[in-house]
Amino acid sequence: MRAIVIHKPKDLRIEECEVNALGPGQVRIKMAAGGVCGSDLHYFNHGGFGTVRIREPMILGHEVSGRIEALGEGVENLAVGELVAVNPSRPCGHCGFCAEGLRNHCENMRYYGSAMPFPHIQGAFREVLVADANQCVKAGDLSPGEAAMAEPLSVCLHGTRRAGEMLGKRVLVTGCGPIGLLIILVARRAGAAEIVATDLSDNALSYAKAAGADQVINVMDNSDALSEFAAGKGTFDVMFEASGANVALNAAIPTMRPRGVVMQLGMGGDMTIPMQQITAKELDLRGCFRFHEEFQTAVTLMQKGLIDVKPLITHTMPLDDALAAFEIANDRSQAIKVQVSFS
Repeated sequence: MRAIVIHKPKDLRIEECEVNALGPGQVRIKMAAGGVCGSDLHYFNHGGFGTVRIREPMILGHEVSGRIEALGEGVENLAVGELVAVNPSRPCGHCGFCAEGLRNHCENMRYYGSAMPFPHIQGAFREVLVADANQCVKAGDLSPGEAAMAEPLSVCLHGTRRAGEMLGKRVLVTGCGPIGLLIILVARRAGAAEIVATDLSDNALSYAKAAGADQVINVMDNSDALSEFAAGKGTFDVMFEASGANVALNAAIPTMRPRGVVMQLGMGGDMTIPMQQITAKELDLRGCFRFHEEFQTAVTLMQKGLIDVKPLITHTMPLDDALAAFEIANDRSQAIKVQVSFS
């Protein structure tokens, strides 16, 4: 089978790889769709992010769906031919954090396409994947592309849970890539009364408006555009920082109301923060990393039509054009979510 393998920055190859043996409690999946994530782009562009670096060739990808091709011994709740969304979160279930219910912080996490541990955890951008049956969520009538969006939607569900009460809140979203746009959808579903979104790209902001943002602001055109929201002691109850850009975080802090919540989702490297402003306003600065139990909910919300991710999938390209898919995903003037088709 073929897989998408990163060797070093800008060195992306389609290579032949072995299909893993099918074991008890597992399923063999013919992959259908895979979304290019921001972390995939960090590996492609820079060879990693923060202190994480590629030290050996690694199959990329963790936003995936596919159709079950074979069942391992003891698998009874799935059927050959079913479309499934594949949860890339594979905690050990035995470490201290798993025992506390913090499975996204598992000490032995095997998250697809991650260079955090060494040897690296190989990813799911491959034509055939052998996965544990309990990773698979039936996707029903969803398209393969929609099913592959369960992973980023799960991240946003987890982030919104971490942010707390959303009903009637005034919300700021900085960064309108796929995560920022999904946050707009989730926050609105959770009851946010007003959502303002910022970005550097008019294209991204047009999608933010379509996703339900009440106001969109291009901070490239006007670096002082948020100043009106800093009047008094600030405007926003909750901020979702989805760009990973230090300048976005620092520009937004003055717009926060006292005891507001700053939720950091963007991953780009170390950031400095105006600690005294956070102290004086008694702001809660919270992090958000991956997810676990939200995955089933993400699929359910899409199946019921409560969250519509289809407009965010701007490009679907064949496996043979994987390099072009990554290059287009880098161009925010034209792309939101780029997916690779494996079938």
